Amino acid sequence: MEPVLAVLSLVVLGWAVLSRRLAGWNITGPVVLSAAGFLLGNQAWGPVPVDVDAPSVHLLVELTLALLLFSDASRVNLPTLRRDVGIPARLLGIGLPASVLLGTLAAALLFNDLTWALALFVGAALAPTDAALSTQVIEDERVPARVRRALNIESGLNDGIVTPIVVFALALAATQLGHSGEDSGGVGAGLELVIGIAIGVVLGFVSAKLLAGASRRGWVIHGGRRLGALATAVGSFALAEVLGGNAFIAAFVAGMAFGAAFPPDVAAVDEVVELPELLGEVLALGVWFLFGAALVPFALEHVSLATLAYAVLSLTIIRMLPVAVGLAGTGLDTQTVGFIGWFGPRGLASVVFAILAIEQLGEFETVGPAISVVAVTVLLSVLAHGVSAGPLVRRYARSHGDGAPGGHSGPRARRRGA
Repeated sequence: MEPVLAVLSLVVLGWAVLSRRLAGWNITGPVVLSAAGFLLGNQAWGPVPVDVDAPSVHLLVELTLALLLFSDASRVNLPTLRRDVGIPARLLGIGLPASVLLGTLAAALLFNDLTWALALFVGAALAPTDAALSTQVIEDERVPARVRRALNIESGLNDGIVTPIVVFALALAATQLGHSGEDSGGVGAGLELVIGIAIGVVLGFVSAKLLAGASRRGWVIHGGRRLGALATAVGSFALAEVLGGNAFIAAFVAGMAFGAAFPPDVAAVDEVVELPELLGEVLALGVWFLFGAALVPFALEHVSLATLAYAVLSLTIIRMLPVAVGLAGTGLDTQTVGFIGWFGPRGLASVVFAILAIEQLGEFETVGPAISVVAVTVLLSVLAHGVSAGPLVRRYARSHGDGAPGGHSGPRARRRGA
């Protein structure tokens, strides 16, 4: 593992040095790390081949998702959300479930060798979006703030919302495959969900109040609040693992509770959760390296017309039709609906879910098509959304930006290596 860590560190350093120059060419962190993983970590020819089945890899992947779920959830500005809840609520409450359903049906129809459980896994794993892959859109002040805020909130919450569905699908698939030691699908996953929610609510709320109270009394050293937030994120994840709960839901709910309970008069939540977010971003670069090293070669080896067809459908109809249905009646024009629908790139959460499927199921003869279609869709998304961001933003801004209401006060996108 040490050679991989050494190479990965040097690649991250090189990207950091050239990041602004590369961003001008639409070359993001995920692109650089994925390419480096493919060239250097590929087991077929790479000088530092990566073993995706290693326990350290599993821990890296799981902790990355937990940290990002916590930081994403904690950054949701509830007062702002309440003032402009319409579009995000429709995207998450109508568009997201419809995307999961449509994606599941498409997977079941296109891949005869997939069980319904694995089809559900594909539909759910490819439903969440990643703002890091459309940072150029979310941070461009020519795009109206209402649109940027909707895309940012959607990407911050949809991975946490679909996580229980992914966990349920994997548990059901494991039961169907006869894996020993797996609990009985729905009952076990439901109990894990309840335990995870309880741990997240209690730990997130209590830690926020403790840190706030101690800060008011001057008990907290410089940087102590950030360390406390990091401890809350990791602790919720680890405690749920120990007590048999869903660790990802625990981290997500802990972030929601922490962000809601931490008083803004003590410090801005964005500042307090900066450390878990930064650590999550660093680990995310490692996950993108794993994606290039393990998932991309596997996907290219098992690519088929059905896989390519599903990837294209996932980025277009399966994403854009539910968005159009969800936003019907909001008064948004067709171009804005299409803009929001297109900029739903698939990214880190989908990669993590694919690696978790390999960890929990491990039978490539059965789970291989599901892993392949997730990897191909993410790879196509990284390329297509990266190339199209600049031109589409310029075109959209000519008719909707520069003077649109609130067009200069949008949210800061979560980077995740972008």
